[in-house]
Amino acid sequence: MNLFNSALGNNITFVRPAYFIISGLSGIQEIKYYYVFLCFVYIVSVLGNTAVMAVIYLDHNLRTPKYIAVFNLAFVDLFGSSALIPKLLDIFLFNHRYVPYNDCLTFLFFCYTCLSMQSFNLVALSYDRLIAIIYPLHYQVMVTHRFMLSLIASFCVFVIIAVLIAVGLLTRLSFCKSVVINSYFCDHGQIYRLACNDHFPNYIISCLYPVLIFWLPFLFILLSYLYIGCTLAKVATVQEGLKAFKTCIAHLSLVAIYFIPVLITFTLMEKIHPNARIINLSLTSIFPPMLNPIIYVLQTQEIKQSVKRLLKIRGKSKIIKK
Repeated sequence: MNLFNSALGNNITFVRPAYFIISGLSGIQEIKYYYVFLCFVYIVSVLGNTAVMAVIYLDHNLRTPKYIAVFNLAFVDLFGSSALIPKLLDIFLFNHRYVPYNDCLTFLFFCYTCLSMQSFNLVALSYDRLIAIIYPLHYQVMVTHRFMLSLIASFCVFVIIAVLIAVGLLTRLSFCKSVVINSYFCDHGQIYRLACNDHFPNYIISCLYPVLIFWLPFLFILLSYLYIGCTLAKVATVQEGLKAFKTCIAHLSLVAIYFIPVLITFTLMEKIHPNARIINLSLTSIFPPMLNPIIYVLQTQEIKQSVKRLLKIRGKSKIIKK
């Protein structure tokens, strides 16, 4: 406590607020239509990701290292949507903008963890495609079930530790000025800027976090596909190269949906209106979980064949019962 007091000054005491006020989407015209859209997005996200997980679980042919990563991506998308969208609707649609202090930090933890794991799941899928195309004869040795589970578990531990550090540093801050968060959720950057004591460690974390969670995964994915493209250009015909890249279409679509909106939003951060920035950031959080299962069902031949097999089996079982 003495450390906090010294950081705040002699006349200021350490203040932990009872609640924060989320005000990000207030004052935006016709915002009620956005809430209807959020409901639609959440329903599609839940149904789509649940369906993908069910198909992978029920079809033994899909229990491969690649689909372990796909299953985990669907799970993270489902969990992340459930952590974010219902709370958004509760805050803004039902006007419950006063979020208790501990609830706000918990909300931050789950949102950041799920959004970060989406990025690392795309890295796992990128590595899978890299080995499958460049070293096809060694794929089953290099990418095993155990390896993929270990890789995803390592990413999960890393993300949880990183987010816990960010949340832990927030608990040392004193809020003696404002408790109004100008965002659509309990955002780390918006919270630490409200503090009236030294928040330099939080600033460092806010600079490191995008590099570790966003830029490094994106760079790995970009380099892996550049390497795939250069290798195929040297050793494969045009038809063989196109055939190999067809196996990557679904993954590349997911990468584009996840990373491009974030790139655009952060590049134009200072040039767009704060309300537009908040809407853009919220869309980058809710769109990928909705579109990921749709893309995998429509663009992945194995998933489509699996769905057909499961439907045939179900149809035959109904006929036998009759």
